[in-house]
Amino acid sequence: MTEAVLLVGGKGTRLQPLTLNTPKPMVPAAGVPFIAHQLALARAAGVRHVVLATSYLAEVFEPYFGDGSAHGLRLTYVTEEHPLGTGGAIRSAASALTGGPHDPVLVFNGDILTGLDIRGLLRRHERARADVTLHLTRVADPRAFGLVPTASDGRVLAFTEKPRRPEEIVTDQINAGCYVFRRDVVDGIPAGRPVSVERETFPGLLAAGALLHGVVDASYWLDLGRPASFVQASADLVRGVVRSPAVPGDPGEFLLLPGAHVEAGAGVHGGTVVGVGAYVGAGAEVEGSVLLDGARVEAGARVRASMIGQGARVGPRTRLDGVVIGDRAEVGADNELCDGARVWCGTAIPDAAIRFSAV
Repeated sequence: MTEAVLLVGGKGTRLQPLTLNTPKPMVPAAGVPFIAHQLALARAAGVRHVVLATSYLAEVFEPYFGDGSAHGLRLTYVTEEHPLGTGGAIRSAASALTGGPHDPVLVFNGDILTGLDIRGLLRRHERARADVTLHLTRVADPRAFGLVPTASDGRVLAFTEKPRRPEEIVTDQINAGCYVFRRDVVDGIPAGRPVSVERETFPGLLAAGALLHGVVDASYWLDLGRPASFVQASADLVRGVVRSPAVPGDPGEFLLLPGAHVEAGAGVHGGTVVGVGAYVGAGAEVEGSVLLDGARVEAGARVRASMIGQGARVGPRTRLDGVVIGDRAEVGADNELCDGARVWCGTAIPDAAIRFSAV
C-alpha cells in the first residue's frame, strides 16, 4: 500500500484576508476545499493512507474530512505546535506511517495543483532505485523557485533555492513540490527541530552520495501561493483544463452550488464558481472568479479574476479585476478596484469611493 504525506501547515499569508480564519489548503477551489482535489488525485493514483501534516488552524481539517472513509482513504492527522519547516513536517508525519524502510512515501506540498501522472512518478522512482525522486517542471522565470539541474539520466546534480544572481540560474527546471521518498530516508531527517528539505535535506543527501532522481514533466502545474493563481486554479478545475474527481459537477464555463441564484440577463463564465446561497444580479458579468458561500454581486457589476469572500457584497455597477474581497466586506456601488487590491474582512467601502486602488 502506497502512503502519502500532505503538507498543509502553512499560514497562507499571501492569500490574506481569505486565510485569516481558514488555512490555505481549506480555501474553496472549484466548489470544495483545495486539498480535496489533492486527496482525490492521490486516491486515483492508488494511495490509500494519507498523513495530513498540519499546524496553522489545525483544528479545521478533521471536522471536514474525518477519518477519510467518505473519500476512499484512511486519513491520519499529525499536528506541529510550532512549525518545523518542510523537512520537519515530513519527519513529524513519519510517526504515523506504517510502511517498511524501503517502501515509497509520496509527499505533496499543500499549495500545488498539478496534472502529474503520480503512478508514473512512482514507477520511475522504483526503476531508478532512487533514495528520493522529485517531480520537476520548467518555467519561463525560475527565480522565485528552487532550481534543480539534472544529468541526461535524470540524476539530480545540485539545488539552488531562489537564486539571487544571474549566474546562479543554470536551468529552467524547478522543484515542483511533489516527491517520492524511500521510507528510511524520511526517518533520517532530524527530528524535533526546523528542517528545510530544499535547503538542508536534499543538498545534504547529495553531498552524502545519495541518489536523487528528477522527473521533468510538462503537464499542468500551478503554484497557488498568490491570490491570482488560486483563482486561476479554481477556474481551470471548473473548465476541465486540469481534471479532478473532486469537482462537484461536469466541466463547463461555470459551477453553481446548491442555493446559488443567477438572475436572467447576468453573464457567468470563464470557470466561475457561484457558492452556496450566493447571488448574481441582473446584468452583472462575472468571469473566471470565485464567489464564496452567501456572496452577492449586484446588478450591473463587473467582476473578473477575483475572489469574493463569504457573505461579502459587491455593489451595483462596481468593477473588480484581480481583486480579493474578504468575508462579510461590502464594496458600495460605482467603485473600481483592480491589480491585486484586497478588501479586508468586514470592511465597508462607500459608493463611488475608489478608482483603481488597493485597500
